[in-house]
Amino acid sequence: MMSTPETPAKKQGRGGLADEVCRQIADAIVLGELAPGARLDEVSLAERYQVSRTPVREALKQLATMGLVEYRPNKGSVVAALTPEQVDQMFEAIGELEAACARHAALRMSEAERARLRELHAAGRAAMQAGDIARYDEVNLEFHSAIIQGCHNPALIDMATSLRHRVSSFRRTQFRNLERMGESFEEHSMIVEAILAHDVVTTYREMRAHLLSARSASARVAPALASSSPAPAPRPAGRPRKQNGDN
Repeated sequence: MMSTPETPAKKQGRGGLADEVCRQIADAIVLGELAPGARLDEVSLAERYQVSRTPVREALKQLATMGLVEYRPNKGSVVAALTPEQVDQMFEAIGELEAACARHAALRMSEAERARLRELHAAGRAAMQAGDIARYDEVNLEFHSAIIQGCHNPALIDMATSLRHRVSSFRRTQFRNLERMGESFEEHSMIVEAILAHDVVTTYREMRAHLLSARSASARVAPALASSSPAPAPRPAGRPRKQNGDN
């Protein structure tokens, strides 16, 4: 059975309340439940998510750094107006950055790091088969982080991690479509295979295509951001595109 997100009050043991509230508000913004320009009142949000105002205040600060919220004099925090073009540009940039990290990781990962990548891929398979959205998202974050860290280039790691944080909400919403978990896992399989084979060309191509697929998938569940969604990068010969969705 497909799992559903829990309210922050039910997940206190799995992280700070501010982080959980941040995720919940971010999802509401990305899915269009909170419209651009809408005022984000701390009291109302605290009631909505069954928490005190303190974690809400901290969550709004996090959302501001992600570009999802902005502060306006005499109005307070409001939902930022992100256009599809801006989201496309962020995904294009993170696609290039993570692809570069993956390319270096294919050559620089230690045996221990490669073993960890295999473990995370296996955990992703288990979460996908269980239809556990929350667990798959958690493993997905660790999977990508392991590859980014595996490039062993502090400058690339810093840039990729920073931009990854900004697009995290859009990447997470894609898994509300259960079919997308299966697609994502298949894409991960190709990336893992290429990294373990030290194949830098295929690793770069597959990671970049994977991020563009994530953009298209997020657009399917967030129609307001779909108008200029880019087409996924073409696959090489011998790896036909799936007929039921993105790569």
